[in-house]
Amino acid sequence: MKIGYARVSTTGQSLETQREKLQQVGCEKIFEEKQTGKSTDKREELKKALEYVREGDTLYITKLDRLARSLKDLTNIADTLDRKSVGFVVIDQEINTTTPTGKLIFHVIGAIGEFERSLIIERTQEGRAKAKVQGRKFGRKKALTDEQLESLKAQVDAGENSKRELAKKYGIGESTLYRLIKSL
Repeated sequence: MKIGYARVSTTGQSLETQREKLQQVGCEKIFEEKQTGKSTDKREELKKALEYVREGDTLYITKLDRLARSLKDLTNIADTLDRKSVGFVVIDQEINTTTPTGKLIFHVIGAIGEFERSLIIERTQEGRAKAKVQGRKFGRKKALTDEQLESLKAQVDAGENSKRELAKKYGIGESTLYRLIKSL
């Protein structure tokens, strides 16, 4: 039996193209989900597909990155399919693990994909480090300026207003106010 699995990362993306390709190759059942690819733990439809397939079945996907984001994850899924004697076909990359050559290509492409992802992460980290050296700040902007903090400290010390009134006056939440007071 031909089983299909389709995944998109965000709700704004459509499963339609993947669904059509899986139907064209004759998939009798298709598991679909809108979920990030980072963790297979959260991908319930993938779990269901892996439980559903039986010996002699073939699992079809359109692209390798729809199944896994790391070589470890990809290898675990491939091992699960292999233990169950289930074939695996990647339509767009023409990978078919029911042949020895297909298995080799599958592992090589998976390794290249992980390498590419590692390079992207490395470049992103380098870019962030360079931006920090150039004085760029990351994260949330400070709730109050230094002058506002001094004024707030004076008002808290004087006990002029309630905490709720001070939070409203400075346009911050009460929890932020209490955190700032602790740090004064």
